[in-house]
Amino acid sequence: MTGHVDPSLHVLVLAAGAASRFGSPKQLARIGGRPLLHRAVGIATEVGGQAVTVVLGAYAEQLAPLLKHSAGSVVINRRWEEGLASSLREGVRALPSGCDGVLILLADQVAVSAHDLARLAAAWRAQPEWLIAASYDGHTGVPAVFPRWTFSGFNDLRGDSGANLI
Repeated sequence: MTGHVDPSLHVLVLAAGAASRFGSPKQLARIGGRPLLHRAVGIATEVGGQAVTVVLGAYAEQLAPLLKHSAGSVVINRRWEEGLASSLREGVRALPSGCDGVLILLADQVAVSAHDLARLAAAWRAQPEWLIAASYDGHTGVPAVFPRWTFSGFNDLRGDSGANLI
């Protein structure tokens, strides 16, 4: 396990997209011999233990069986065609009531490591009221940790936009 498992922090892996530009289920693409979905869930559980939820949508019937032995739970976003915002809404709705923060990860972020997630989680634990986000190429985005006070803002998201809550 990387770092301390904090039951108040939940990891949300978003894997509901159709990958239309990719041409096939991107979540099944293999990196290092493993499907992207396995890799993402693996690094999520290194940080979150069983406090992990995977949001599936397009290809859910193909992908869900890959997760039957994984820690955590699966949520099916039946409105995945609405875009990323629908997956964020479904995932945040599924969070346990005792959750104080959610670390959001996209299943296709191949350059993100468990160490990266652990660093974000540690930064959030030091300042649990802050929104903690990754920064790359001059942009801020996911993976990111959103504190509980932001959860209601996810209900207002629409379309294929991310969690620009602030």
